[in-house]
Amino acid sequence: MTRLLRSLSAVFLLLALALTVAAAQEAGGLRGLLEDLRGGLGGAQDEARPAPAPEPQAPTARRVPLGEAEVQLSFAPLVQRTAPSVVNVYAARRVRQRSPFAGDPFFEQFFGNQFSGPPRVQSSLGSGVIVDEAGLVVTNNHVISGADEIRVALADGREFDSEVILRDERADLAVLRLDTDETFPALPFGNSDELLTGDLVLAIGNPFGVGQTITSGIVSALARTRVGVADFGFFIQTDAAINPGNSGGALIDMQGRLVGINTAIFSRSGGSTGIGFAIPSNMVAAVVRQAQGGADAFERPWLGASFQPVTPQIAESLGLDRPRGALVRDVDDEGPSAKAGLRAGDVVLAIDGATVEHPDALGYRLATIGPDRTVVLNVLSRGREREVEITLSRAPERRPAQETLIEGASPFAGAVVANLSPRLRQRMNLPGRNDGVVITQIQRGAPAMRAGLRPGDIIEAINGERIETVDDVVRFADGGGRNWRLTIDRQGRTINQFLRF
Repeated sequence: MTRLLRSLSAVFLLLALALTVAAAQEAGGLRGLLEDLRGGLGGAQDEARPAPAPEPQAPTARRVPLGEAEVQLSFAPLVQRTAPSVVNVYAARRVRQRSPFAGDPFFEQFFGNQFSGPPRVQSSLGSGVIVDEAGLVVTNNHVISGADEIRVALADGREFDSEVILRDERADLAVLRLDTDETFPALPFGNSDELLTGDLVLAIGNPFGVGQTITSGIVSALARTRVGVADFGFFIQTDAAINPGNSGGALIDMQGRLVGINTAIFSRSGGSTGIGFAIPSNMVAAVVRQAQGGADAFERPWLGASFQPVTPQIAESLGLDRPRGALVRDVDDEGPSAKAGLRAGDVVLAIDGATVEHPDALGYRLATIGPDRTVVLNVLSRGREREVEITLSRAPERRPAQETLIEGASPFAGAVVANLSPRLRQRMNLPGRNDGVVITQIQRGAPAMRAGLRPGDIIEAINGERIETVDDVVRFADGGGRNWRLTIDRQGRTINQFLRF
């Protein structure tokens, strides 16, 4: 009898459960079923149990593609719109081969300074970007440096001769003008200051001369400094593949705007390893604006002050939470900084609201603003922050450069020297503010090069006599002599040389 009652109870329980399932399906599915079961089969016990944790929700930004159309998304429309504005740049230089006896005082008596064989042609290949419908092309300065002939090939196969209308070695940029009256598809500039790390970008260029190639990647980092590329220190880093031949090509965003000029890679093998650097478009646009205005050299604003990085020790002594800003090292008494009240020891923290993390960032901001503008600097001075309004001016040429090629028999033969001025110091990126004489360039294979001299060397003294002007150097060079004692300032470091010539 007991066994029969248990069997009937089980049957009734199953019937009740089936009815509950049907009711739950009508009421709203599995969740209603669970609630009914909790209420009907042990609600008193469930009241003591903690409420179940809510189910985790998937992030709304991540989802699988919805339909075949999204699976087939492509960069192709963007490439078709922008690729015609990216060109190939071919630069050729004729090099005369020197005689093996050239430079030897004994053999030159018989053979003279002769050249052997026909000129040899050295060529280089790079990329460029059309930035003006009138045929202005931007590329890297190192692509066309020293070239006697520059040709530009468009994506459709047409080729044009071109001329250099502006170049800047410090930024490693050059602007070319195509020798034609045609109009061309120009790539619009984007605002590189709006880029964020992680943004998608495309790199377009001609790597290894294989033809126009597009690679994709992201912005890996911003404001990269001290990468060993020219004197420019504010690069965009990307992992889009950049290889030899890509130099001068375009880095574009997803709106088809130019956000950078591809310039260099970090590589031990010579190929792309996912670390490439591009010059921000805001810097490129500043150079193009001056070229369109008729300038033949890029002119940066002059503050009349020199700066150095803030080290952790300096930051601690000044009460800064971390190393940041540009520390004023020296102020020209007649420059804009002195007139605005900037003093040595002050730290520039921002310019027009843009944070300044290091001197390279300050130089970049100034270059993109341009001369003849008024800016506001946020400065930490004597433990207090204050605002300094300063008018950016053009570096003055307080005396003529008087560039002169030194000839004759001396350690300076083959060197071009010039009188220093704030304008020349700025152009050559030389520290300090004293006058003197600087070597601006040296002919290849000249005695000055063999003597160990370099462009940028400031000649302070010759044979113990102070050098003030170019005429002083010419006088010593014409006087000749066998023994020479030189005092050279090389990027702020004094070098004494003893030569027998």
